[in-house]
Amino acid sequence: MHAAGAPPVTVLPSTWPAYSAPRVGTRYLSIRAWTSLSNDSENHHYSRRSQQYWDKFYKLHKNKFFKDRHYLEKDWRSYFDDEIESSHVKVVLEVGCGAGNTIFPLIATFPNLYVHACDFSPQAITLVKSHANFSAEKMNVFVCDAAKDDLCVNVMPSTVDIVTLIFTLSAVSPGKMASILENCKKVLKPNGHILLRDYAVGDSAQVKLHDRNQMIRENFYFRGDGTVSILWRLFVYLCFPAVILTSAKSLPLLAQCSFYFSEAFVSTLFQSVGFVVVDINTYCKEITNHSRNITMQRRWIRATFGRS
Repeated sequence: MHAAGAPPVTVLPSTWPAYSAPRVGTRYLSIRAWTSLSNDSENHHYSRRSQQYWDKFYKLHKNKFFKDRHYLEKDWRSYFDDEIESSHVKVVLEVGCGAGNTIFPLIATFPNLYVHACDFSPQAITLVKSHANFSAEKMNVFVCDAAKDDLCVNVMPSTVDIVTLIFTLSAVSPGKMASILENCKKVLKPNGHILLRDYAVGDSAQVKLHDRNQMIRENFYFRGDGTVSILWRLFVYLCFPAVILTSAKSLPLLAQCSFYFSEAFVSTLFQSVGFVVVDINTYCKEITNHSRNITMQRRWIRATFGRS
C-alpha cells in the first residue's frame, strides 16, 4: 500500500531480501539483564540522559545537521491541502519537532496551516523560535515531553487535524510509545490522522549496530560510543551480582538510542491505543556513498493512522 499522494516505490526482491533482526546470543545477556532490572529506573535514566544528549546535540549542530524534510508534501499532500475549502485552516501538531526541519517546509508549501510544535529539548525549541521564518501568529511552539507531559496544557483537546511523528518514536524507549500515542489522541479531532515516518527493520544502520553488539533488546539499540564509568559498573556488580559485566567491554548510556519498526509492530502498537491503520508500507532506497565506496540499504516505515 502507498500513502496518499505518494509515488510508487520500486523494490527489487534480489536487492531487498526479507529481513528480521538476528537472534540475540549469550553475548547480549549483560545488557538485557541490566535494562530489565527495573522498568521505572530504566525509564527515569533514559529520559534524563536523552534530554541531556539532545540539548548538547542541538547546541553543537544548531539547525545544520538534518536536512529539511520536503517529502511530506509528496507523501501526504491530500492531508494538508484542502482543495474543496481552500480557505479552511488545518491544524497540525508536530511531536518531536527538533530544529523545525519538518514544520518550516510544510508552512512554506501550505500557508493555510496552523502548526503546534513541541520537543523535550529546550535548546531545540530555542532554535525553532529563532528561525527566520518563525511566526508567532501561525505557530505555537513549546517544550514538552510527550511521554509524560499532558499535551492539552498547550493544545486544546480535539482540535488537531494532523499529528506528525517524523523519526520521533524510534528515539524513545519502547515502553513509552503507547503513552505518546494516548497523549496525541487527546488533542486529535475524531476524524484526525497521525502520519508516521521512521526507521524500519533491516535498515543498514540497524545491521551495523547489531554487528557492533549494541543491542539493548529486540530491534532497540544504543548508538554512539558513550559508556558508563568504572564506578557505575562496580555499583551494578555489587548490587546485582547476577549481572555479568565481563561479556561486554562496557554498558551503554541510554541517551542516544534507536528503535527499528516492522509493519506488524507499528500496526499492533497503534491499534492497542484505539487507532486504525489507513495505510502502511516499508519504503526502501539504496544509497551509494562514492567517497567511501559503500552502498547502504536504507529502510523506513511510512504509515497513516486514523481514530477508531
